[in-house]
Amino acid sequence: MAEIRNVFDIAGRAMASQMVRLNTVASNLANAGTISGSKEEAYKSLKPVFETQFSEAIESNGVSTVDVVGIKAITRDPERVFMPNHPSADGDGYVYRAAVDENEEMIEMVEASRQYQNNIEVISTLRGLMMRTINMGK
Repeated sequence: MAEIRNVFDIAGRAMASQMVRLNTVASNLANAGTISGSKEEAYKSLKPVFETQFSEAIESNGVSTVDVVGIKAITRDPERVFMPNHPSADGDGYVYRAAVDENEEMIEMVEASRQYQNNIEVISTLRGLMMRTINMGK
């Protein structure tokens, strides 16, 4: 892990993590409603796994941020739908719809987007304060 040096590092890592979260949401929404011929082949929602990363000098500065350490498929079962005329139907006439809850994904998207925007605001505010400090010295 690279050392956390400043607020820009903290916000940058948080933004990168939220971008991964938004990408998994996009993938899940793109695959919502896809159909497969078996339960095992059905698409499962992906979720990022976040982990807090602490500064090496956590005792003295209390600095931490977040990183994505993996992406896991959730264990929700796909929806079994009777469609005997579908080319992917199994021997009993069933197909399996992706285990994606579109409403849950939309909430995830809004939350991730807001977190990303919050970090942009942190960087913008810090940059503005730095510019004001520089101008004070003139």
